[in-house]
Amino acid sequence: MGVGFTLVGVDHAKDAPRDDLSALAALEEPTRRRLYEHVARRTDPVGRDEAAQALGLARQTAAFHLDRLAAEGLLDVVYERRSGRTGPGAGRPAKLYRRSDREVRVSLPERRYELAGRLLAQAVEESDATGEPVRTVLHRKAAGLGEWLGGRSAAGVVDLLERYGFEPRREGDTVVLGNCPFHALAREHTETVCGMNLHLLRGALTTSGDTCFEARLAPAPGRCCVVLEPAS
Repeated sequence: MGVGFTLVGVDHAKDAPRDDLSALAALEEPTRRRLYEHVARRTDPVGRDEAAQALGLARQTAAFHLDRLAAEGLLDVVYERRSGRTGPGAGRPAKLYRRSDREVRVSLPERRYELAGRLLAQAVEESDATGEPVRTVLHRKAAGLGEWLGGRSAAGVVDLLERYGFEPRREGDTVVLGNCPFHALAREHTETVCGMNLHLLRGALTTSGDTCFEARLAPAPGRCCVVLEPAS
């Protein structure tokens, strides 16, 4: 990319963000939640037999719920030989579970304050190291992230904005963004955050293949400060 940008706020394994609502729904089932809490309290990975015995469950039931938690990204799966033996005759490694590093947050409307915070922190640190104005660095970092996201959006920039919580909608030839993922920050630090947002979306347009739009600032109550208008 050539901008010295550290990717933040995205899942490198997938284009779309993981579904936090789905993860929370998985924990709504009482047995599954008890299993998650049991694994989370342990410092070592937990096996199916151990979890089943600790919670008084059938092994098949424990295995089903542990695998569902792993599928939601709430648990990591590791394989270890508990006997300590290696080589031929040591047997197959056991399937074990441990709490993942994934953080789950849900807000309605969707907000992405961590992404904004990391962009701002990176801009401050680079500005302090180089003497370049913070806002200049912030715009470059935001554009770099937008380019990375846009380049991985096969369905185009409008679909990308939908998946990242901007709630795009058509108003004639213009795409209006009904939600700002940085709403509270934008309300208190309008010029800084709206500038960051503008460069983020301009970066996404650069690599998404959507040449029919251009991003510009058009603040209005009840929506994002940026709109996508037909390219001139």
